[in-house]
Amino acid sequence: MAGRILLVDDDERLAGMISEYLGEAGYRVSRAGTGSAALAALRRDAFDGVILDLTLPDMDGLEVCRSLRERSDVAVLMLTARGEAMDRVVGLELGADDYLPKPFEPRELLARLRAILRRKTSSGKTDLLRFGRLEIDRDARLVRLDGAERPLTANQYALLVVLAENAGRVLSRDALMDLLKGEVLEAFDRSIDVQISRIRALIEDDPKAPRRILTVRGAGYVFAKQQP
Repeated sequence: MAGRILLVDDDERLAGMISEYLGEAGYRVSRAGTGSAALAALRRDAFDGVILDLTLPDMDGLEVCRSLRERSDVAVLMLTARGEAMDRVVGLELGADDYLPKPFEPRELLARLRAILRRKTSSGKTDLLRFGRLEIDRDARLVRLDGAERPLTANQYALLVVLAENAGRVLSRDALMDLLKGEVLEAFDRSIDVQISRIRALIEDDPKAPRRILTVRGAGYVFAKQQP
């Protein structure tokens, strides 16, 4: 998959066309028809990019962009039918990565989206992993839940990063140990299971019913891509 995209536009016909075109290009597209629905989706799930129309029924797209930038550095491509250049300038000043005026060719939208996603990757901003309310800052080596730092040990942090970087992939205990070999860590003196249990106690809303690190019976563990 090329990545996960949130499309924010109340034009059902256009949104359907964009979703289909991006889907054929390998992207997974979620749709939101209002600004409030978009912000809720961004709080709930992790996205690689956002395609944001400036004209929405409940709030201005510029306001959505401002609110989004307060909590995320996700790539943002603005769509606008407005003729005034000032709207585009303001949008870029608020943190949008690029803009595309309507009407447009789907091929150009795809090219611009790919370009801003590449820039985000090369800029190093992907050091922040975001999964719903959980953030993993690989640059600062910190983990936050709802903005509050969670006190993981070095071993626990390294194990969580390995799981998060392979989100959606089932990893056996042996595979986890192999992936951890490159880490500068003290040797694990406890089993993977014990470490997972301790991580869950710090990042799960209910460690007895985990929704972030899931057990796959007989196979290992998987870090959920979609999280609360």
